[in-house]
Amino acid sequence: MKNKIEKEYTAPWEKAFDSLLSPLEEFIHRQTTSGVLLMLCAVVALLIANSSWNETYHHVLQMKFTIGVEGFQLSKTLHHWINDGLMALFFFVIGLELKREILVGELADPRQAMLPIIAAIGGMLVPVLIYMAINPESPTFEGWGVPMATDIAFALGALALLGNRIPKNLLTFLVALAIVDDLGAVIVIALFYTETISIPALMIVTLMIVMLLALNLGGIRRTLPYMLLGIILWIAMLKSGIHATLAGIILAFTIPMRPKYDPDRFLSQVDGMIEQIRIAYQKGKNIIKNDSLRSRVRALGEGVQLVQAPAQVLEHKMHLPSAYIIIPIFSLANAGVPIDWSSFGSIVMHPVSVGITVGLVLGKLVGIAGFSWLAVKLGLTVLPQGLNFKHITGVALMGGIGFTMSIFIAELGFASMPDELLMAKTGILLASIIAGFSGFIWLYFTTKKEL
Repeated sequence: MKNKIEKEYTAPWEKAFDSLLSPLEEFIHRQTTSGVLLMLCAVVALLIANSSWNETYHHVLQMKFTIGVEGFQLSKTLHHWINDGLMALFFFVIGLELKREILVGELADPRQAMLPIIAAIGGMLVPVLIYMAINPESPTFEGWGVPMATDIAFALGALALLGNRIPKNLLTFLVALAIVDDLGAVIVIALFYTETISIPALMIVTLMIVMLLALNLGGIRRTLPYMLLGIILWIAMLKSGIHATLAGIILAFTIPMRPKYDPDRFLSQVDGMIEQIRIAYQKGKNIIKNDSLRSRVRALGEGVQLVQAPAQVLEHKMHLPSAYIIIPIFSLANAGVPIDWSSFGSIVMHPVSVGITVGLVLGKLVGIAGFSWLAVKLGLTVLPQGLNFKHITGVALMGGIGFTMSIFIAELGFASMPDELLMAKTGILLASIIAGFSGFIWLYFTTKKEL
């Protein structure tokens, strides 16, 4: 009877105390689930774009939405709000992940970081060279940055389907590689995919960055001031000509990673607060009626939040909307590629499609696996324990899944070229399917299931 009662009244918040995941484990778990959701949204977008709903689909994306007051308004299409606005939040999460990995994660130890960094460089360089060789002249040359990106959510989702056939170290290697890959894509977007620069707006951007750094150096640990300045930074970046999503990366790097944390004082305060909660509990067990108990529980929760680094708190909070809302919406808005089967052969054989498909599938394989092999043979680094080059080859194949970031760069490079954009998206989707299936099959048949 007692067990029955305990099961009946076990609430989700009670289970939360038993959920002890490291930041990396939490990241992998959410990105894996996000990858599955991303696949579903991509399929839905493709089905809509190739149905009688196609015209409605594009009409909705081109609807204009205006925010602000008269004289100071931002008016953009829904498609732009998603790609410039929502994706800025996605880049904010990417920035927080980058910062954590560089300071305390897999990229903090130079010896551990060397292999995924070298692999990521190869995985960016070779695909770009392949694309440039196939598309040496404008206007198709503008898509050279498209095949350099790996979609971490899709790749982790595909790896997760293999279960315990793959060692945990392989997931860690893929995460580190993809994060370096994201950093490379961000740098490319900032340097090569910008519009005409507005100096006044750029001055406001600079001022916002200085103010954000001042907050950090001044010891401000509340997140609200950073968020308010971040909004102004995003608007200024939007007006400057530099792509507005980069505001998310800049903001993330100014958020403090170190809390004002005194372990002894924190433990003393927690002990004192728990004793106060115990005393308040004796006066009434119903927390809804017991104001004293409720106020102390709330104070304990706020204290636990404040003792954590602001960047860690925000990364934890933003992972959920980024993985389960922002990226699926981006997929729905951008993966809707109309397929004309009568001319599918000519579309697939277009230089843009070929450059991206070959760049992602073959380029990532040669770049990631080849550069990793060279780095190990030259003694620059070593393979992580439990991994071999069959594992690295599998990840190199899955590195050709370039969905989110590749489509994003394609939208920038071919913004005024709808035909080339269609070819680019077709190449990305085709490459992602080939890379995902080939990577899965390779690892399935070259690895053994652990008991």
